[in-house]
Formats: sequence, structure tokens, C-alpha cells
Amino acid sequence: MRPSALLSALFAAAVLTAAPAAAQERLAPPPLGDKTNIWLLDLSTGGRVEIALRPDVAPKMVERIKQLTRQHFYDGLVFHRVIDGFMAQGGDPKGDGTGGSQLPDLPAEFNYLPHVRGSVAAARAEKEDSANSQFYIVFQPRFSLDKKYTVFGRVMSGMNYVDAIERGEPPANPSRIVHAYIASDNPPAYQPLPAAAPATLPTLPGTTPTLPGTGTGTGAMPPAATTAPAPRAKPAPRRR
Repeated sequence: MRPSALLSALFAAAVLTAAPAAAQERLAPPPLGDKTNIWLLDLSTGGRVEIALRPDVAPKMVERIKQLTRQHFYDGLVFHRVIDGFMAQGGDPKGDGTGGSQLPDLPAEFNYLPHVRGSVAAARAEKEDSANSQFYIVFQPRFSLDKKYTVFGRVMSGMNYVDAIERGEPPANPSRIVHAYIASDNPPAYQPLPAAAPATLPTLPGTTPTLPGTGTGTGAMPPAATTAPAPRAKPAPRRR
């Protein structure tokens, strides 16, 4: 056999033996509907979000989510950074992007899962191995973040409640996680928040009650400015 033919044969054999090995590195995802890997977020926007967790690609982050959820860590936390067309970020007990749990930060688990609509990933600081408790849910695809952040799940249902999360950095009236559960823990059905009582203002004799900025009634305040702010760049989800 000529040297060139021998090299070609050896190369082909190497490719054939390497392909099965590479395929074996990609573990099978949990079965669809496996309640031990379904994260439930009851949001103040009106309903329950079901997220399929992926321990096959991000076992440490998934275990962290389960641990903190069972400690009721996420109950009541707000979405503190929400950028329209990009993502909603939450999971910070301080509510400003600088906090996390008391547990140590996790190593990066960057994987092949893409940043598509409904993807759920771990927020982090500049250091790659700094994910802790914060996470974000993607509104629209953002492939530039692929393999730079740990994607650990995807919304299966309830994305409309994610879409309804109040926008802002921070939002003026932030949406929050009312309760978080793991589906296998037999959580109760979603319970909507009680309706807030309408605001009432004291009325003085001879005056008409008014709300600030309505421009009606005695002593009304001027309406707020309507000039839209200049567009801003959309930085990646980060812990500060």
C-alpha cells in the first residue's frame, strides 16, 4: 500500500473510532415529564411557569436550583433586571444584582444548549466560575451568549407569564416569584395573589380627589414627561 493510501486509511479509522466516543459524552436528557427535574415558578404576573431542568448538561447548577428551591430561597424574590427582547433576570435576595445565596459559587458548566426563547441560564459575574443563585429566562434568541453562560433548562409552559414580567433595570414595580417548587414535591395548585385594594386619597372640604399626574381635580400635579429615553446597549446577564 502506498504511503498516501495508508495515511488515508488510518485517518478514516480514527474518525470512525472517535465519533462513537464523542457521541457517548452527550448524556441523554431526563424523560419528558420527569417531575424530579421540573422547576415550577409561580409568578406574580398571574400563573405558573414549568421549566424542564437539564442535569445531563449542568448537574451542579440543577442541584443548586433544587436545593435552594426546597429551602424556599426563591419565594418572594423579584426580577430585578428585565430587558425587552432579551431576558428577565432574578434570583438575587438583595434585589439589585449584587447578591446570591450563602452557598459557594459554582464552576462553569457551559454546554451545547443554545440561548433560544424560553432558555433558562445561570447569571454570573466576570469570572466564569461565579454562578450562584441568579438566573435569567430568555425572551428572544441570543446566540452570542452560547457556551459563555450555563444553560440549565427551558420553559415548557407558562411563557406568557414570563412575557408579562415588568421591564426595567430595575423595574419601577418589579414582578416577583411568589413561590418556587420542584414538581416531584407535590406542590399545591397555583394561588393567585389577592387583588390590591385601590388607592384612596383624603378629600378636603371643597376639593375633588385626584391622583398625582392625572391633571384633574384641585391641586393636580402636571403629567409626567413622555419623552422616551435613548436606547441602550444590551449587556449580558451578570452578577455585579
